[in-house]
Parts: sequence; C-alpha cells; structure tokens
Amino acid sequence: MQPHYEVAIVTIVALLVYVWMGLRVGGARKVSGIDAPAMHGDPHLERNIRVHYNTLEWLPIFLAGLWLFAIYWDDRVAAALGVVWIIGRIIYALGYVADPGKREAGFVIQMLAAAILLFGALGRVIWAMVQTATV
Repeated sequence: MQPHYEVAIVTIVALLVYVWMGLRVGGARKVSGIDAPAMHGDPHLERNIRVHYNTLEWLPIFLAGLWLFAIYWDDRVAAALGVVWIIGRIIYALGYVADPGKREAGFVIQMLAAAILLFGALGRVIWAMVQTATV
C-alpha cells in the first residue's frame, strides 16, 4: 500500500486553509458587530462568508479528485496540483474580500487544478476499467 504522504499533507493544508477562512468570518463579525446567525449587513462580512461557503462547495470536488488522481495516476503530481488549488483558493479569498471583481484569477486557478484532478482521475479509471475488461 502506498502511503500517499504528500497528498495527505496537501489535504490537511487545504482543510487548514478552510479553517483560516472560517476564522476570517469570525474576525469580520467582530469588526462589523454583526453576531451570528445574521449573515448580512456589512459587505466585508458578506464577502468573507461567501469565500468560506464557496470553498466548502469546492472541497468535495477537490478532495475526491485529489485522492483519486493520486491513487490512479501519481501522488506527487496530485500533490502539486493540490498546492496549486490551495494557492488559487487563497488568491480567490484575498481578492474577493478586497473587491469581488478581483476574485476571478484565483477562481480560475483553483477551478483548473480541480478539473485536471477530477477529469484526470476519471479518464484513468475508465482506462483501467477498459484494460481490465479486455484481459
């Protein structure tokens, strides 16, 4: 069994980035004076909440693609693409909170990394399945 060290580390770092985003929501709440469960009333708070939620929406896609790519292709390539995804999410978060118009670059970076992981894994799984069926 492969240990998948690099992919495990990337997974943990991605989750820590998600925790960091959640802490930023808490900080924005404190600065704005808007307590939970309220979700609106201050643009800075709303942008932090949106960044946090959007990252949660992408995590299942990213994590499934990351691990399946690592299992069916290559650990180090998966980990490298995972780092690209994390960097994209950070660029997205910082850009979106500063100005929603500045979120595009980070979004595209993370979307492309996630797409390569997910579709790369899908292609390899199909290829392996076909190879097994023809033997």
